[in-house]
Parts: sequence; C-alpha cells; structure tokens
Amino acid sequence: MNYSYPFKGLGVAMVTPFKTDGQIDFESLARIVENLIAGGVDHLCVLGTTAETPTLSATERLEVVKFVIKQVKGRIPMMVGCSSNCTAAVLEQIKDYQLDGIDAILSAVPFYNKPSQEGIYRHFAEIAKASAKPIILYNVPGRAGVNMTAQTTLRIAREFRNVIGIKEASGNMEQVKEIIAGAPDGFRVIIGDDSLAMEAIRCGASGVISVIGNAIPKRFGELVHATMQGNYADAEQIQKQLSPLYGLLFKEGSPCGVKALMSDRGILENVMRLPLVPVSDALKNDILNGFAGIEG
Repeated sequence: MNYSYPFKGLGVAMVTPFKTDGQIDFESLARIVENLIAGGVDHLCVLGTTAETPTLSATERLEVVKFVIKQVKGRIPMMVGCSSNCTAAVLEQIKDYQLDGIDAILSAVPFYNKPSQEGIYRHFAEIAKASAKPIILYNVPGRAGVNMTAQTTLRIAREFRNVIGIKEASGNMEQVKEIIAGAPDGFRVIIGDDSLAMEAIRCGASGVISVIGNAIPKRFGELVHATMQGNYADAEQIQKQLSPLYGLLFKEGSPCGVKALMSDRGILENVMRLPLVPVSDALKNDILNGFAGIEG
C-alpha cells in the first residue's frame, strides 16, 4: 500500500481545556479547533503530551477524539496520540479509538521503562504490524528518559512502509539532520521544538508540531510558511521577535505556560489537572508582557 504524507507546515499539539470543576470543556475545545483552522494551521495533533493525555481517562480520550473529528469535518489532516510504556496497551488503544477521520497515529517512545534500542525497535514493530493507519514516531527523550537514535529510527522507517515520519523532539539538530539524510522515500521528519522550527525546516524537515501555535497560530504559521517558501528574511524577523518567548511557555511545565496565555486571550479557563498546576503569578506576568502586541 502507498501511504500519502499530509503533515506539512504548521501542526499544533492541541491542549485539552478544562472547566473550573475539572471536567473537559467541550465548548472551549470547539472554539480552539475553529481558532486554529481560522489561524491557518495545516494539521492537528490530538491527545499528544500537550493535551495532558496521561490525566485523561480512557473514556475521556475517546470522547475527545470523536469530538475533534466531528468539529474538524475533514477540513485539515489530523493525527491522534496512541502512546504507553506498555506495548500491549498501545495495541489496545489502536483497537479502541474510532479512527475514521484520522490520518495517522502519533506514538511516543515508551517512557519510564527506559528500554534499549532493540526494545524500542520491537515496540514500534508491533505497533506497525497492528495499525491500519500510518504511524508517526515520536522521539522525546526529555519525557521518555531515553533517546531513540537516528539508527533505530531509520531501521524502523526502512522496514515498515506504514511508518511515514517522526516527530523529533530530542533538541539535537545533528540527529535530526542524520535522519533527514538517511530517510527512505516517503518518510519525513517533523520537528517537535518550536524554537528549532525554522532551522529544521531549512534542513529539510516537513514542518513542526507546535505548542506555541495553540495561542498564536497565525503569527507562528507565518514563520513556518515563510521558511518553507524560502523567504528567510521574513522568517528571521519573526524568529527574532519570538526567540526570547519560547522558553517562558515551558519554564514551569507544558502546557501550563501556553494555557496561561490562551486564558488571557479568552480561549479557555486557566485550569490544569494535577500534577500540573497553573504557572506562578510572576511567570504569568512575564508571559503576558512578553506576548503583548503579538497577534494570533
């Protein structure tokens, strides 16, 4: 089977909005979807790390996936997160999720267990064999506790044609470049760090899956699209504006920072589920002052 690759440009790892009583705020979720599409986002990632997915029950995850599919109505491509530190649990998620309307699954390197490279390979081999949907790998050593090497990534990519890309969030541009250089036909790299989006795209990445894009999709999209079009002077100007701000959103955890900004802009309530908590007042002021005047 030939698998198309629809995940180019600006993707956003969507937050999950909560009401003050802790329940999912589906009214705000609909508003987020419409705000992102109106802001020119190219594709969406549902139930990624930014969605606080580990705090959602299995029932809530299904509800979120169904709701976003219905809200998007096929207007832009979507991927859904299916990750666990238990391989069998990922296979169960793939069976349970209603994936009509989903273009791929995003699956992270198993966290906490710290498997070997062979264990990582075998984990993704089982997922590739079980999934009827294309797969995007997700390398995020800061959360998983282990890095999937370029060699392991390329081994998986070459052996399984339904593995069509990787979200690379190692922060290691040499590793990103090695994957891009060795990628088989049809396999793409998506950068997972907002601050590296411009550099990675210039090196051949297909785009970014963004956190900051939740709050300023239009402005960050201008950076991404300018870079893809070779308008590097325009991209550099936006990068210079945003560079001091990237770190603020992650200083006290993600999505805590971006939710503070989105709350100030009337998109959602500034509510997280434990163990995450809202950012401190001092950081919130820094975030709001830093982003003042930057339009969505």
